[in-house]
Amino acid sequence: MSHVNTSETARAGHGGESAHVVEQEIKHEQSVVDRVYSRLEAAADAAHALAADGHARARLGNEGGLVERDAIVFQAARRLAMIDAARDGLVFGRLDMRDTQPRYIGRLGLRDEQREVMLVDWRAPAAAVFYQATPKEPSGVIRRRVLQSVGERVVGLHDDLLDAEAAGDVVVVGEGALMAALARSRDRSMHSVVATIQKEQDEAIRAPQRGVTSIVGGPGTGKTVVALHRAAYLLYTDRRRYESGGVLVVGPNPVFMSYIDQVLPTLGETSVSLRAIGEVVDGVHATRHDRPSVAAVKGSARMRALLSRAARGPVPGAPTSFRIFYRDDVLTLSAGRLQAIRRSLLSSGQRRNRLVRAAPDELLAALWEQVGGQRALERGSDEFAQTLLGLREFTDFATKWWPAVDAVDVLGWLADRERLASDAGSLLSPTEVDDLVESLGSGDLTVEDVPLVDELRYLLGEVPAPELGEDPLADLIDDEAPELSTRDQWFPGDRSTERPTGSIEDDGYAHVLVDEAQDLSPMQWRMLGRRGRHASWTIVGDAAQSSWQLPHEAAAARAEAMGAKPEHVFRLSTNYRNSAEIFALAADLARAAIPDADLPVAVRRTGVEPRIREAEHTELATAVREATSDVMNVVEGTVGVVVPDGWRDRVERWLGNRDVVRVPVLEALDTKGLEFDAVVVVEPDLIAAASEAGLRTLYVVLTRATQQLDVVGTSHRWRP
Repeated sequence: MSHVNTSETARAGHGGESAHVVEQEIKHEQSVVDRVYSRLEAAADAAHALAADGHARARLGNEGGLVERDAIVFQAARRLAMIDAARDGLVFGRLDMRDTQPRYIGRLGLRDEQREVMLVDWRAPAAAVFYQATPKEPSGVIRRRVLQSVGERVVGLHDDLLDAEAAGDVVVVGEGALMAALARSRDRSMHSVVATIQKEQDEAIRAPQRGVTSIVGGPGTGKTVVALHRAAYLLYTDRRRYESGGVLVVGPNPVFMSYIDQVLPTLGETSVSLRAIGEVVDGVHATRHDRPSVAAVKGSARMRALLSRAARGPVPGAPTSFRIFYRDDVLTLSAGRLQAIRRSLLSSGQRRNRLVRAAPDELLAALWEQVGGQRALERGSDEFAQTLLGLREFTDFATKWWPAVDAVDVLGWLADRERLASDAGSLLSPTEVDDLVESLGSGDLTVEDVPLVDELRYLLGEVPAPELGEDPLADLIDDEAPELSTRDQWFPGDRSTERPTGSIEDDGYAHVLVDEAQDLSPMQWRMLGRRGRHASWTIVGDAAQSSWQLPHEAAAARAEAMGAKPEHVFRLSTNYRNSAEIFALAADLARAAIPDADLPVAVRRTGVEPRIREAEHTELATAVREATSDVMNVVEGTVGVVVPDGWRDRVERWLGNRDVVRVPVLEALDTKGLEFDAVVVVEPDLIAAASEAGLRTLYVVLTRATQQLDVVGTSHRWRP
């Protein structure tokens, strides 16, 4: 058996037997890859032919032909999308087995002209051993090889010898695929790790479909990318269910979603909806956060009762009385009578907007009770109703008294301090009332407002569609009344006895994947619960990284959202991101500040210790520039400059012109889920002091770097 280190031979560029062996191995693998790509082109040609056949069906001139065309063209388009997504790095793995021919693993499965398997889809059961075999339990695998490619060209090989006794003269090349992958520079996108998935990660990816799969573990364990590969695996195993029902992936912020948005497409999956937590509700988009004290109130379970009261209250500026002449009578509705009608309507259990068409009938009934004139009584209640419905005076009153209302507008009602204090009662302190009034009065929705809007949409319901034929009350209905997304649905924890009809009844998504789940508030869990009532779930998180201040309350809301679904928990224990030197510093902080922190084992050492720099206030800008310049000269990839909340513009000015893609400035909470080759942390004590969860946030920040960590501040009280 030969052992060749490609990193030495390739970099040295000298001749010799080892370099020759590597060259021959690459040449052989290239011939295999060429045959696979040739077959891929044949599959693409077949898909194009299928699409052409589908379009030809439309010329049959009947409805059946059009239906066939749509179905065939859709299938062809889906196949072509999968083929195009898989082209780069199509073949990435090879297994040499004790008892069978070599098995090649790729981004999708292909058969040759004789229908024999030439490439195994990485999600197929036959590929599982590629990820699960270890030197301790080789499972019949002698050598596992990872092919490194650029386009269709094989440029490198990395082997893992798993069964030395059976190896014979098997060639082993490189330093191992995992260590080679960990040493590569980062860019601004997360990449598929399909070639280097480890055993404990693969077990989470291939977990049972039903119920809840929880993937937990400390920083750098690959939770996010494992969860995304799980989504691709589920689509492979039951495509009809998950494509028709939809897969929703939810992350903490748009920066994170941009970071991960290429992972699934490179795995051949394009039918997944990726949304930041501020984008989950259709038609609502928010990126700005409230300050922590306000966010804690808006996210708390107390808001559920407060919003219920707001949704049942009167419309600001609505009329408080009504008076009209009819025949021989003067008919009136006093404030007290209108209040009684309101209570009667809402006691039915139906939601407010569902009663838009019923409210005029109740008003007419209350007015008819007062009719005493003989002529009016003889003409009856039907003529009475038709007469009043023809009077603009009445229709204007009815529309203003019980209009269809929008959730965003109702939330805005609470910017009135008197109203908020009345609806809140004992739920909020006077200080909390003042804080909410200030936030809601700003005019812009925050990320923390989005679940409140969602809650109000369900409390308010939808306006019922008019019955077939002419609608005598059409003039009473606001055509701009809000409609709920077909992805939105009733939440089983709602107390209303009415299950809403229409689009709310949609069963939501087939699968919901939630990343950074430890940060979700109770109200955010309710928002997601509505979209996954019948879904399977993948939930990713680490309690030690939580920025939510009341974890027990959030846990109760999560349990309500999940219902009685069975849960499978997978703990990832190895930190592949941070060097051991960087993680040692972060782990010291976690041990001192975070009870029961789940600390993984960092497997890679670089010999480079983190640098802690202290500067005077007047010299801080210079120190930050110097630290950033230093690490830019050391690492080839990305450098994240992480600053306290509200400092981004200031530090942007300090750094001046630069490649902002390579060297972004981010506030601490925006680094969730991200990683960089180097990180410069600015004023860590301010990050730690920003909220009750500030030290947890700083722990997150310290674990974003893979190679180099510089911490620059005017003080360092955070250090354990």
